[in-house]
Amino acid sequence: MRRLSVQHTTVYRYAEPVGLGEHRLMCRPRESHDLRLIKTRLAIAPQPKDLHWLHDVFDNSVAVATFSGETAELRFDSEVTIELTETALPDYRLETEARTFPFAYSPDERPELERALERRHPAVEVDRWAARFLPASGSQDTMSLLHAMTVGIHEQFIYSRRTERGIQTPSETLQRGRGTCRDFALLMMEGVRALGLAARFVSGYVFVPGPALAAGQGSTHAWLQVYLPGAGWVDFDPTNRIIGTRNLIRVAVAWDPAHVLPLWGTFTGSRSSYLGMEVTVRVVDETHPSRRTVDEEDFPSYSPT
Repeated sequence: MRRLSVQHTTVYRYAEPVGLGEHRLMCRPRESHDLRLIKTRLAIAPQPKDLHWLHDVFDNSVAVATFSGETAELRFDSEVTIELTETALPDYRLETEARTFPFAYSPDERPELERALERRHPAVEVDRWAARFLPASGSQDTMSLLHAMTVGIHEQFIYSRRTERGIQTPSETLQRGRGTCRDFALLMMEGVRALGLAARFVSGYVFVPGPALAAGQGSTHAWLQVYLPGAGWVDFDPTNRIIGTRNLIRVAVAWDPAHVLPLWGTFTGSRSSYLGMEVTVRVVDETHPSRRTVDEEDFPSYSPT
C-alpha cells in the first residue's frame, strides 16, 4: 500500500477583468477497494458565489462553481491524499470462456456494455491496425492480446505533449505516428472496440517513483479500461505500458474523452483578453517525500462566451 498526495493547481489569467461563467472540476479520485481517499481540500479564488458537488451519469465526482463580479485571475488549488493498493503482478481471474479471444459477453452483461462497445471513430485503417495483433489462427490468450496492443502503442508511437484543445482521431494518430496520452488511450479504445471488446476512457494521475520518468508523469493523465468477464474493468496505459492499477490514480471514467475533462468553463469577454493558463501537478509519495513529480496539464479546456 502506498500513500500519495496530489497537488493540482490551475491558474487562468486575463488582460482585463472578465465575467466568469460556470466551471466544472474533476479532481476527486474514485474510491474503490484499491483506492482509499484520506483527505481532500479545494480552494478557489476569487471565492465562488456557489460551490456544490454532484455525481455525473458515470458516478464521477464533479465540483460545480458559479461566480459573481469580474476578475483578472481565476485560481483552483486542489489537494488530495490517498492510499493506493498496488499489485506488481495482478492476478486477473478471467472467466473460463473469456480467457481466449474471441469470446462473447453474456446476455446479462452485453446490454449494459453497449455504449462501451460502440465505435466513435470507425475507420478501416484502425481495423487493420487492430487486426495486426491477432494471430493467423484468429484465437489468442485474451490478456496476451491486450498486452501486445498496449506495448505495441508504446513502441510504435512517439509521445509528444500538446497543449491545444482537443484529441486526435485514431486515424490521425496512426498517420502522424505521435500523440499525447489521451490520443493513445483513444486509439487503443477504438482498436479493442474494433475487435468486439468493451472499453472506456479514464482520466487521472500517474506516479512513477525512482529516476526513470514516465510520459505524463506528474500531470493529469489518460488511459483506458477494458471490461473482461471475471476480472471486471482492467486498466491499460499504452503511454507507459502499464497494465493494472500500479501508479495509476483514477479520477473519472466515461465512454468518450469529452466527458472527463479535468476542468472546463467559460468567461464573458473578448477572446483577446484571455492570456492563457498555467497548470502544475505534484504527486508526492508521503512514505518517501523526496519522490515527487512535477509537470504541466495535458487537458486544457477553456473558451470565452
